Amino acid sequence: MNIEGLKFCVIGAGIGGLAAAIALRQRGAEVLVLEQAPEIAEVGAGLQISANGMRVLRALGVVGDVPEDGQKSYGTVLRDYRGGRFISRIPAPAAGPTYYYHRADLIDLLHRAAVATGVNIRLDAKMEQIHDAPDDVGVVLGNGEEIGADCIVAADGGRSSIRAVLNGEELLGFTHQVAWRATIPWDRNLKAPKAHLTMGPGRHVVTYPLRNQSLMNIVAIEERSDWQEEGWRLKGDPDDLRARFADFGGKVHEVLHEVQETHLWALFLRPVARKWQNGRIALLGDAAHPTLPFMAQGACLALEDAWILAKSFDQDDVTSSLEAYETKRAPRARRVVDAASSNARNFHLRGPMRIAAQMALTALGPRMGRRYDWIYDYDPTA
Repeated sequence: MNIEGLKFCVIGAGIGGLAAAIALRQRGAEVLVLEQAPEIAEVGAGLQISANGMRVLRALGVVGDVPEDGQKSYGTVLRDYRGGRFISRIPAPAAGPTYYYHRADLIDLLHRAAVATGVNIRLDAKMEQIHDAPDDVGVVLGNGEEIGADCIVAADGGRSSIRAVLNGEELLGFTHQVAWRATIPWDRNLKAPKAHLTMGPGRHVVTYPLRNQSLMNIVAIEERSDWQEEGWRLKGDPDDLRARFADFGGKVHEVLHEVQETHLWALFLRPVARKWQNGRIALLGDAAHPTLPFMAQGACLALEDAWILAKSFDQDDVTSSLEAYETKRAPRARRVVDAASSNARNFHLRGPMRIAAQMALTALGPRMGRRYDWIYDYDPTA
């Protein structure tokens, strides 16, 4: 199908939305991105882009063969919370290195690439409702303006209002886990920087460097039930964070001591969407498959979606193209989401199970990473 001149309206200027806009525009479509925020900006936090996601960024021309804006990873070190005792090391995936990005930096790269490609981006454009008819689809903004399109791409996040248009109201499941995020200045220059995953009963902490090792990214997750606010821009108390992880020693104790500002949010589990599209509207990224952060694949899945969505327009018309997109993406998304959910349990083991798991990791750690080769080996651009 030749989509040159077809009008696409993308809701949300996050990683998935901007990547989809670039991919569609490169195929000749007219693309409008609507972002409700007055500016494209992100709360300071890190994310990981493994080989499967990096393939999309390279194919879109957003990064080169050797990304200068990302921090190359040389694997992951597993530690016990008591004193930071070494357990094992998982080498970088055979498919290629993972890169650590400050979220704001990756958004900026995508934003600049989208503008250079000719994508039209409107800020401070809050969607009020979707106009959806069999032969007509459009977006109604808060000021009453209606924007028509041939296809709407909903990249409006895990709490997508457009998802309900396709799937109705859905019940949320609180995981009884709360995540803290922070970044701190860091001045160490290691030759082979790695992520460190420190595990304790009911809690774990992940740290990795950003921006040429000038920042350290911190994600601390604990099991609790007294906090159930979902928004991840909510301010937290650094002293409370330190108190809740006070028995974590080694490097974790050192980095938590330096935290001056932190955000926290409750982790809710939504299922992968039962219905991704209706022939005129398509869900993308977290709107289709919100995932827990325990495989670090949220951004990568959104990038995969973006490429496959655009590629699916090789079909005869918009309806069959969106059907092909859903057929291609839904099974993989479910499998990755399930893997992340399983890790949530594995990171927080208690008692004899925790000791047995650590013994297995010590013996098998360098080979344990291979169980996820199916994630990193995947090439959506092939």
